[in-house]
Amino acid sequence: MPKQPLSPVPEQEADAAGERLSSPASLAPSASSLRNSETFSRSPDISEPNCQENSSCFLEKTLNYSEEEDEDEEEAEDDQVEEWDTDLEIEKSTICYDPAGKARYLAICQAYGVVPISYFLRHMKDSELTVKHRGLSAKAAKALALSLTSNTSIVKLNLSDNGLDGNGAIAMAEMLKENCYISELDLSENRVGMKGAEALSTVLRENSVLVTVKLSGNELNDMAAKYLADALVTNQKVEHLDLSHNMLGQPAGEVLGVAMAENVGLKKLNLSWNNFRGQGAVAVAKGLGANIFLRVLDLSYNGFGNSGAAALGAALKSNNVLEELHIGNNRIALEGALALALGLKRNKNLRKLKMSRNPIQNEGCLGILKAIKVNPAAAMELLDFSAIVVKQDFVRACEAVQELFPSLLIHHDGTTRLFGRKLSKVS
Repeated sequence: MPKQPLSPVPEQEADAAGERLSSPASLAPSASSLRNSETFSRSPDISEPNCQENSSCFLEKTLNYSEEEDEDEEEAEDDQVEEWDTDLEIEKSTICYDPAGKARYLAICQAYGVVPISYFLRHMKDSELTVKHRGLSAKAAKALALSLTSNTSIVKLNLSDNGLDGNGAIAMAEMLKENCYISELDLSENRVGMKGAEALSTVLRENSVLVTVKLSGNELNDMAAKYLADALVTNQKVEHLDLSHNMLGQPAGEVLGVAMAENVGLKKLNLSWNNFRGQGAVAVAKGLGANIFLRVLDLSYNGFGNSGAAALGAALKSNNVLEELHIGNNRIALEGALALALGLKRNKNLRKLKMSRNPIQNEGCLGILKAIKVNPAAAMELLDFSAIVVKQDFVRACEAVQELFPSLLIHHDGTTRLFGRKLSKVS
């Protein structure tokens, strides 16, 4: 008789069932059950449980988020406290501020392969920079110009006698397009020529900061004068322009004369030591007659002659703004002096007239004095007849003039005399 199988002990079955429920394999559904099941939920590691209809689940989730935010805020506060606690232990910043641009200038010099200007490095923060007689190369000038582009301290720049030539002038002109602080520029004795004049003329038409521009001794010829004349017509800010010791002749005088008539900014113009003569000199004189802003005009060491002097006399009849006129060494003879005197009879504002080294003779000097004497509104303070021989009748004329102008200072024949009531007569 076969033996009947023994039924398992209830306690053993319960233990076995507990082991099956606790094992992972027993929890995973079989493939057949998934196929046969019409609906099933995704595993928890793929998506969150659906708690939209379960208010208790939503509340629990909200509380969990709040607890996490509180923990984040506490951690941030702890970090902040730790930051304040260790503030004294933080190493100092190694960033060096360079407002003057020294590091930039040194880097530019290295890139161009030029030696930095030590004087410039020491005075980058000064309001005035004077770098003269150093013979700067074109590359050194460009390196300096690039550094000055961003400089905000220097307002007066003197680079005279450095041999910059046209290329150096172009570099400075490009710098002035960006720099809006430099108001005084001296590029004298640099042989900038027509190329430099063209570049600087472009700047003068755009720049509204420059007040003083000195271009003395730069080999500026009649072609260069055309560029400068164009700038004078449009520029209203430059008050002092120095074009002395150049090669400006008759054509230059014609274009500059027209520019003078239209310019409304210049107060001081230096055209000395050029070649103005003939129609060029007459054009400059006519420009003076039409200008109502110019205070000082230096035309000495040119070739105005008698025709130019006559044109100046005509200009002085209508111009009552000019205060100083320098026409020394202009080959003006007696005829020119007497023509100039006609203008002095009506002029009310000229204070200084310098006519030294002109062959006007004693009679020419007398003509000037008589013109002032018959003009009760004359404002003359200085007459310069240096290196002109005078006679005794000139001395007597001075005594007559001193009755009306006791403080008039007169230079003649290489000596100086101040004619006044209590002064002794000139012998």
